Amino acid sequence: MSDVSLQKDGAAAPPSDQKYFPAPNEAQLSLRAVVVGCLIGSVVSCTNIYIGLKIGWTFGASIISAVLGFAAFKIAGKSISVLETNIAQTAGSAAGSMSSAAGLVAAIPAMNLLGYQIPWYGLILWALAVAFLGVFFAVPLRRQVVEVDKLRFPTGTATAETILAMFSDAGEALKKAKVLIYAGIFAGVFTLTAHFVPEIEMPPLHTWFEVGALATAAAWGFKLYLGPSLFGAGFLIGPRVSFSLLIGAVGAWAILGPIAKDAGWAPGAVMSYADGVRGWLLWPGVALMVAEALTALALSWRTFVNALSMTRSAGGGGESEVSGKDRIPNSWWIGGLAMGTVMATVIGYMVFDIAWWMTVVAVALSSILAIVAVRSVGETDINPVGGMGKVTQLVYGGLAPGQMSTNLMAAAVTGAGASQAGDMMQDLKTGHLLGASPRKQFLAQLAGICAGVIFVVPVYIVFTQAYEIGGDKLPAPAAFAWKAMAELLAKGFDALPPFALEAVIVASIIGALSALLRKVDGIKKYVPSGLAMGIAFIIPAYYSLVMVYGTIVWLIWRAKNPTSVSKYDFALASGLVAGEGLLGIVNAGLTILGIPS
Repeated sequence: MSDVSLQKDGAAAPPSDQKYFPAPNEAQLSLRAVVVGCLIGSVVSCTNIYIGLKIGWTFGASIISAVLGFAAFKIAGKSISVLETNIAQTAGSAAGSMSSAAGLVAAIPAMNLLGYQIPWYGLILWALAVAFLGVFFAVPLRRQVVEVDKLRFPTGTATAETILAMFSDAGEALKKAKVLIYAGIFAGVFTLTAHFVPEIEMPPLHTWFEVGALATAAAWGFKLYLGPSLFGAGFLIGPRVSFSLLIGAVGAWAILGPIAKDAGWAPGAVMSYADGVRGWLLWPGVALMVAEALTALALSWRTFVNALSMTRSAGGGGESEVSGKDRIPNSWWIGGLAMGTVMATVIGYMVFDIAWWMTVVAVALSSILAIVAVRSVGETDINPVGGMGKVTQLVYGGLAPGQMSTNLMAAAVTGAGASQAGDMMQDLKTGHLLGASPRKQFLAQLAGICAGVIFVVPVYIVFTQAYEIGGDKLPAPAAFAWKAMAELLAKGFDALPPFALEAVIVASIIGALSALLRKVDGIKKYVPSGLAMGIAFIIPAYYSLVMVYGTIVWLIWRAKNPTSVSKYDFALASGLVAGEGLLGIVNAGLTILGIPS
């Protein structure tokens, strides 16, 4: 087959990897597609608040938005076009990423842990400003990474293939939607019931059976926990990450923790952050995460070089495949970038007392790091938001020594920029493969951001009013990692408890080795994840264990019926995550109202 396609008039068109060629007047940016996408994505973002404050990870909404958006119209007996489905997933993925982009699983709870009380309107304005910045960072890079370099963007490509598969087999798409919905209903009913009967979520085996070992294990967090969302997460994260969590949980809570307790390095209650084992384990856990993230960034130096050279070549060197009426005008993203910078500067000063020039520097630095994030997402499907944030924290450790709030919120600008720029480019890759209009996707992305903010900020407030950040319900490992980094840069090693420095050094070496060995062919798939091991140091052990249970069930299912797994595992897992997340909001409301369990 020739690598040159022909336009309708017979003229040669540039080589393209486009998979679908829409009809000239095919419906695209419709109100119904945007509304459905925004609603689905906002629901995903709310559940991401819940799961993100539990384990520090969030999950994308692109494929869920595409499948549920398509299914919603089919169930209602309405027809929807391929391009409308793409608009629904674009709006949905933008809304779904707002829990991360707004900093509500890392920077903002870290500020709360430092004692800052941020008003709801401040959260909304800040979220809008920094999320829009990420979109504007991405726009001028589209032609280079999508059309010229043709980076794969695995999630964006998978979303396009999912949309095309649904239109070729609508019945299979409806089956996936039903699996997701039924799993969500089960998880929701389970979660609501658990509010009134907590024993079904965490059976107290150590009190049911008079076995001393069970009581000892329970005291160190090794309890039987059956939360549906984290069980479902075990399907999504894969065996390598799941078993890394197990290694981290055993190493932290069964080995290092008891050693620290017996040696008197952490004499307080086991779960105390002030003087207990939990506070001591925080430091090697954070060291694992940071060392792996920064080493991985350093090893990706080619991505940095390509990203910097891309800033010089983007926008030039030939015509774009996109027609003029479908391109995003320069005035839109340049004007938006200027307005977003002003808005972030004003909000940063008024709400967080950050000097105006500090925010401007943060935006400039973040624009470069967002380019690297886009390149990384395109090549590996990994958006190194945490690593990018740590780079900014290190920079501001020198620019604003001792100013922890400035350190955190400058890094939050970087995190938001990387998060939304990567998400936007995944969507633009999907649109490119489907022959969609970037301009219309851009508008859908902006709509999704606004919808996501409206939903996630109130949900964040509900959760944090009902439960303590850092407590058993909301361990907030990402927030503690960001806070610990800010404290260490502000206070130096005096912030560390006894013998934690030695543990930090060893953990840093292990984290760096994890990143280095991941580059070695033949063994990389067996190398534990430093990020996952570090998270297991911070969250109670039973959260790690339930994800391992989920992975084991997924492995058994795959061995028994690999075809079924390939079709329905994502839908089943997503339903379990969403069902518990949504009813978790209800449970938080019941807790605020004082309705007892």
